[in-house]
Amino acid sequence: MGRKILIVGGVAGGAGTAARLRRMDEEAEIIVFERGSYISFANCGLPYYVGGTIKNRRDLLLQTPEAMMARFNIEIRINNEVTRIDRQEKEIEVKGENGFYKESYDVLVLSPGSTPLVPPIPGIANPNIFSLWTVPDVDKIKSYVEDKNPRTAIVIGGGFIGIEMAENLYDLGIEVSIVEMLDQVMTPFDYDMAQILHENITSKGVNLELSNGVKSFDYQDGTTKVTLQDGKEISADMVILSIGIRPNGELAKAAGLEVNKRGGIVVDDYLKTSDDSIYALGDVIEVKHYIGREETMIPLAGPANRQARILANNICGAKEAYRGSQGTSVAKVFDLTAASTGYNEKALKAKGLEKKKDFDSVITILRSHAGYYPAALPLTLKVIYDMEGKILGAQGVGYDGVDKRIDVIATAIRFKGTIDDLKDLELAYAPPYSSAKDPVNMAGFVADNVLTGRMGSIDWDEIATLDPKTTQLLDVREAEERELGKIDPSIHIPINSLRKRIGELDKDKEVIIYCAVGIRGYIGARILMQKGFKVRNLLGGYTHYRRAIKDYSLKDVLGIQNAMSYGDQIKQNVESKAVIKVDACGMQCPGPIMEVNKKMQELRPGEVLEVMATDPGFPSDAKAWSIKTGNRFLHEERTPEGFKVSIAKGGEVAKSQGTVSGDNGTMVVFSGDLDKAIAAFIIANGAAAMGKQMTLFFTFWGLNILRKDSKISLKKSPIERMFGMMMPRGAKKLTLSKMNMGGMGTKMMQKVMKDKNVTSLEDLVNSALESGVKIVACTMSMDIMGLQKEELIDGIEYAGVASYLGETDAANFNLFV
Repeated sequence: MGRKILIVGGVAGGAGTAARLRRMDEEAEIIVFERGSYISFANCGLPYYVGGTIKNRRDLLLQTPEAMMARFNIEIRINNEVTRIDRQEKEIEVKGENGFYKESYDVLVLSPGSTPLVPPIPGIANPNIFSLWTVPDVDKIKSYVEDKNPRTAIVIGGGFIGIEMAENLYDLGIEVSIVEMLDQVMTPFDYDMAQILHENITSKGVNLELSNGVKSFDYQDGTTKVTLQDGKEISADMVILSIGIRPNGELAKAAGLEVNKRGGIVVDDYLKTSDDSIYALGDVIEVKHYIGREETMIPLAGPANRQARILANNICGAKEAYRGSQGTSVAKVFDLTAASTGYNEKALKAKGLEKKKDFDSVITILRSHAGYYPAALPLTLKVIYDMEGKILGAQGVGYDGVDKRIDVIATAIRFKGTIDDLKDLELAYAPPYSSAKDPVNMAGFVADNVLTGRMGSIDWDEIATLDPKTTQLLDVREAEERELGKIDPSIHIPINSLRKRIGELDKDKEVIIYCAVGIRGYIGARILMQKGFKVRNLLGGYTHYRRAIKDYSLKDVLGIQNAMSYGDQIKQNVESKAVIKVDACGMQCPGPIMEVNKKMQELRPGEVLEVMATDPGFPSDAKAWSIKTGNRFLHEERTPEGFKVSIAKGGEVAKSQGTVSGDNGTMVVFSGDLDKAIAAFIIANGAAAMGKQMTLFFTFWGLNILRKDSKISLKKSPIERMFGMMMPRGAKKLTLSKMNMGGMGTKMMQKVMKDKNVTSLEDLVNSALESGVKIVACTMSMDIMGLQKEELIDGIEYAGVASYLGETDAANFNLFV
């Protein structure tokens, strides 16, 4: 018999060490001690078992004691807790199922892992408060959810497990709140990147309480009231604690081994403790950061598994150093992916480094793959580097391809890569997977421009510090983009007009230029710099700025409490999954929501409508529609095919799908231009789908939209006949208000609409009539224009201005097109 090797802890690192030891040494006596009932289980998969993504509990158990003993000839002692180490006698004390006993060792490996923090908050031991770390933990939560059928939940903590639990409870149809003491979730990310996650989380109707800790828990009749530090009270049927973890270093400390201030075991480069016969690995040890070489603790499964291999090799005579951890991680945050590697800006500032002096960063917002290939979605990438160009870290958030990009940058960091290396990387390209210039390359290009002085840069949080006496903000987006939001005060010169209008800028002031995501801003910056201006480009553009400055810590989530009161019958139907599926793929707004509105009228209370669409804005529209109409928005999910939304039909509490008192709208349609007519009917159809009663009052040139496309033989005066000949006959003959170019622009617009599956104007008119939109032709205008009722389409009404004004009295909004 060879050496006797004892391993404390049979999950992840411990089990991996044991298996590697056996492969390296067939003669060693190997015994694994696990205080729990399970070894080598998928800790990271536990939340997904609660939510039902992982169907079978047995899939969480990567290895059983019996199977491991049979394959590796390793003795596994579950339900055996090591309580003391006697280093002098080289033996351990164990509490087994039949009492205490001792076991000697030649080599001892410590892999006790970590434990969830449970701070001494009043009421924290309440029966509906849970932590999630082990298989018994997940069994308790799963049983509670199935037995008690909770409708509300509060997750305390916005780390990896907290966010994953929030998502999986949400997937079960439970209304969720997240309480986080810090000002953001997911601490590996900088605040501005976390804001993208906040936007996504709150878009699901999840209540996000940031910068707010827990003061107390109060349990009454199956419900826990959580009192927050600011005095606010929220209640839920269950509470999940995910506040953080602590290393299980008590055993090592009691044995006199060197530990750090956090209780982590100090090891050398070869994972040996301060005792030559004892090694340690996993969550419990202090490691060196791969980049800066300072001591840190990074509790991740990937590093723990690599440590297991290295540690076993060293026990068997190798001299292999563990070169440190860089903290590469990835998480699913609802339908987003968030990944990071290396340092973030917060960590560098905590080390005493100064941005723009010791390090810098760039933000790029690009598509996950070629924009002309379907389902190309935004990907935000942040790369951090020192002033010599060495890569220090990266963060990525997006729908697709995020892990790939962060893995590439993590690899570059491992090989001491620089910004130049990111520029030069040759990465696989095909339209479904990437672009010819991959987002990683593009981040390198942007950082290189900043490093070499070809572009000055400014971050979102510097905008508020600008002095208008010395700087001028320049918006180079198009007018339509600016109408949706802008930074004040700013000068507006679209990028294509910049060269002609450059004289409108003050050359004595620095120009702070911005566009949507930064690309046009860079083009404008290069134009201005070569004309002698001092310029800085806003990284990430207005898109990143808008998200970063917004407050996503919602104090009251619209519709969340009301959406829960549907009654037992509806609840039973939802649980029985009476699901009706609708395919709205390829439709542009308002097509999908119109399909939802039409189909929902056919459903019975409690039945669920599952809609698949490719429009990224559809989930938000569906949520707003559900709240407005009294239906229950259950779930949204991004799939490879598009965006899937589930909505439960409301019961008596739901608003009528028809006219809602005080929720009417009117619109004057004066223009006869194609683009304006399309806009008018998109708004009208969308409003009808939301349950509003819309009245469209057509006057003067707008009447041409309602003309029949065929010639009608009528008795008219010469002037009336002339008017009829000069005006377009119906929706098919309308032209654009701008860029018509003798009809070429109109034909181009119609082709693009057809290619993009945008509903034609003729179909929009018919849909409006079918949806109950009241279309009224102004009789006074008809007389002036020489139009008669026989020339206009069927299904419309005729009235004068007094009738229209009467409609506006009952409306809560009025529009003019």
